[in-house]
Amino acid sequence: MTVATLDWVSLGPLSEEDFFQLGETPARIELIDGSLLVSPAPSKRHQHLSVQLVVAFNAAVEAGGLVLYETINLRLKTDRIVIPDLVVADTDLDGTVVEAREVRLVCEIVSPSNAVADRVTKMNLYAEAGIPTYLLVEGDTSELLLRVFRLEGEHYVLSAEARSGQVLHLDDPVSVDLDVDRLQRRSPRGRSGVPGP
Repeated sequence: MTVATLDWVSLGPLSEEDFFQLGETPARIELIDGSLLVSPAPSKRHQHLSVQLVVAFNAAVEAGGLVLYETINLRLKTDRIVIPDLVVADTDLDGTVVEAREVRLVCEIVSPSNAVADRVTKMNLYAEAGIPTYLLVEGDTSELLLRVFRLEGEHYVLSAEARSGQVLHLDDPVSVDLDVDRLQRRSPRGRSGVPGP
């Protein structure tokens, strides 16, 4: 794996060519209209939720003839490349970028450091790119909230939501039941997967 370091400064907006010259980096770096949005690696809880969502979606995505990606480069348009937590797409496995027109569902797990980006900025960018379904996962350790938005015209409209003790059923782009309690469940061996005494 090639890892780049961010030790240079651009005097103007960055292009996609500049962006991809960064190579692989330890941080999550997104390109939005010539500017870089840099985020540290997600928290343990965030990553745990991401893995649980992959497990929940995987069989349904395969059965539907689609592909599931975790933290993939998603081109919304030229010079606008973001890295969602999950993407369900109708695409092949070649290359390093998924195009917005291939995406059927995009998912973001809200972190305290990026809440506004996920609830407002990215939601608007995904809608503008024409992605039909947006799954937003948010909440703290005691209360998780799943919200599904469907694209109607140029904007997302809340279609369904589920909290702890509930199951969110999706039938498009794949048929899957997301059990909120199962998604936030911790390892039986101890807190956050750390073995107990």
